[in-house]
Amino acid sequence: MHESCERRTERFLLWIDAVGGYWVCLGDEVTIGQPVRIGGVDIPILGDLSSHHARIRRDGEGYLIEALRDVKVDGHPVQQAALLSNGDVIELGHRVRLVFRRPHALSATARLDFVSRHRTQPSADAIMLMSDTCVLGPKPHSHIVCQKWSEEVILYRHGSDLFCRSPGELEIDGRKFFDKGKITKNSRIAGERFAICLEEL
Repeated sequence: MHESCERRTERFLLWIDAVGGYWVCLGDEVTIGQPVRIGGVDIPILGDLSSHHARIRRDGEGYLIEALRDVKVDGHPVQQAALLSNGDVIELGHRVRLVFRRPHALSATARLDFVSRHRTQPSADAIMLMSDTCVLGPKPHSHIVCQKWSEEVILYRHGSDLFCRSPGELEIDGRKFFDKGKITKNSRIAGERFAICLEEL
């Protein structure tokens, strides 16, 4: 097995009240496959997949998908690797289908939306491949669209630390902050009109 298949990237579940749950990966390289107990993948999907089916790598500002087993992009088989573009449909095996999205022009963060009925294990609505920032808010270019919110909430990385930024007062793990504060992969965050929590995987 390839060395990079054996290592695991940092991940957490992001739960957003009245919006949904999102699987967030912080690594520049992630593996996708069937959930297994030993040598697990970064994104385990319940479906007819190999234990290590594909690898997605953020290379500068772009993303490449590498086929470890049967992979198609927009119906075309991937022999070794293919560059992903916004709107590409990724087919893993014969049934698992996802859409690759890059919604925000100023961020390298990408999103994988399920087209098929498959889900991650534990279940999430979509997968975020988080670069430096993850924008939650009411605008169409937000990484996660929260239609009823009036302001954006931004999760961002500084070094190895995670932070949350939003206009006004924030409550993070029971402490009050103004405008921004440091968070962990198990934080609970609340603002005037939103509540989110993180759960480390």
